[in-house]
Amino acid sequence: MQIVEVRAKKWGNSLGLLIPKDVAEKEKIKENQKLDIIIIPKTRTLEKTFGMVKVWKKPAQQIKDEIRRELHDG
Repeated sequence: MQIVEVRAKKWGNSLGLLIPKDVAEKEKIKENQKLDIIIIPKTRTLEKTFGMVKVWKKPAQQIKDEIRRELHDG
């Protein structure tokens, strides 16, 4: 799992998200593969998105590992 900044682009009447080639290769993403995404608009801050970050008692890596497990096992 990787966090990547992307831009929404007009694609017909819809919007599309382009995944950079290096990320797609590293994550082994193939054409037509289904993906789950979490959308965090850049207009939001982490504090607004996740609450008061400074009160977290767990290390960031542990939180990331827990999120990965939940997404994988989900």
